Amino acid sequence: MAPDTVSLRYFLVLAQELNFTRAAARIGIAQPALSARMRRLEAELGTPLLIRDTRSVVLTTAGAALAESAPPALAALDRAWDTARNAGAGELGTLRIGYSLSTGAETAPALVNRLIHSSPGLEVGAVPMATPEISPAVADGRIDVGITRGEQPGRGVRRFPLRRLRVGVQLAQHHPLAEHPEIDIAAAAEYPLRLPDRTANPVVHDQLSALFRDMNPRFQTPAVSFDMSQRDLRDGLTLAPCGEAAIAVVPAGITWRPLRNAPAMTIHLVLPREQSPLHRRIRAVAKTLAHELNWLLD
Repeated sequence: MAPDTVSLRYFLVLAQELNFTRAAARIGIAQPALSARMRRLEAELGTPLLIRDTRSVVLTTAGAALAESAPPALAALDRAWDTARNAGAGELGTLRIGYSLSTGAETAPALVNRLIHSSPGLEVGAVPMATPEISPAVADGRIDVGITRGEQPGRGVRRFPLRRLRVGVQLAQHHPLAEHPEIDIAAAAEYPLRLPDRTANPVVHDQLSALFRDMNPRFQTPAVSFDMSQRDLRDGLTLAPCGEAAIAVVPAGITWRPLRNAPAMTIHLVLPREQSPLHRRIRAVAKTLAHELNWLLD
C-alpha cells in the first residue's frame, strides 16, 4: 500500500528544513509525532529516507529522489481531487441548454454568461428550440436544462420560475396609444392584435388571447414568426401583445407599453425530475441571477 499523502507532505517540509524542530513547528505538530511519522513512512517504503544524528538531518539517496519526485506527483493528485470536487459540485462537464426563441433576447444569454463565468470548468452549449419540444428533450436527456415561457406541459421534469415579465404590447411610436404610459386592455382590443401561431407556444398564445376574451378582438397571425423588423406594426394600427423582454429587441420606430392590470408572464427553468449535482448547480446559479436582476419582481 502506498504511503499516505499527509506523511509525504510532512517529509517534504522536513526535507526543506533538515531539522525536526523547525519542521515540526512549521507543520504545527509535536516533534515526537513528526519523528514517528517519518519512521512509519520509511517502514512503508522499505528504505531509509533520512540519516539522523543529534545535530543534523541528511537525506539519503532515496530521500533525495523522493524529495524531487513527490511535489509534481502531489500537485497532480491535488488536481485530481479538485476535479472530483468540482464534478461533485456540478462545476465541471458539458451543459446543454435548450431555449425558446422568445427567451433568447435577454434571459437565456444572461444565464449562459453567468454559468460560463461562475464555472469555468463547464462547457456550455445553448440552442434555440421550438417551445413544445423543450420539456420532452429535458425529460429524455437530450438537453440538460430548458428555458421556456409559460407553464408548458410535460412529464419527468420540474419547473422553477426564473423570471416574471409584465405583459404589454408592441406598437408603432406614432400609434395613437403610444402616448400613454399604460394602455387599458379594452383600448388595445379596439385595434388589430398580432398573436404568434399557436403551434409555436400554445400556453403563451392562450394566455395572451385570454386577456381580450369577450371583447371581439381582431387577431392576426404573422406570416413569418419572430420577424425582427416588425413590418406589420409599422402600419400604425396593429398591436402585438407580448412580454416586457421585447423592449430589448424593438427596432427603430417601434415601442412597448404595458397593459394595465394584465397578469404577468412567467419564464421557467426546466430541469429533470431526478437532478444531478450539475442540475443543482444550474438551479443555484439561476436563483442568484434572478435575485440580482430582480427578475421575479418580489
